Amino acid sequence: MVRVVFTNALERFVPCPPQQVQGKTVREALDAAFAVNPRVRGYILDEAGAVRHHVVIFADGQAITDRATLADQIQPNSEIYVMQALSGG
Repeated sequence: MVRVVFTNALERFVPCPPQQVQGKTVREALDAAFAVNPRVRGYILDEAGAVRHHVVIFADGQAITDRATLADQIQPNSEIYVMQALSGG
């Protein structure tokens, strides 16, 4: 099963413990995680379903390349980490 982990910073707003889900793409895995915890979706994706500007998603240690449709392929034992990106100057 795919392991989806959300940053601890989101715990201030909505409970989002790590989850074991199924999926062949990042989108499928996240949709499965959002089905269990729909409130976290709005913190991660915008109204069009794309990754929000200040959010970064890693699949198996690599930043995903498709931030619009999340079509990056994953393996059955993949690990997905979702966190807020740092910005500033």
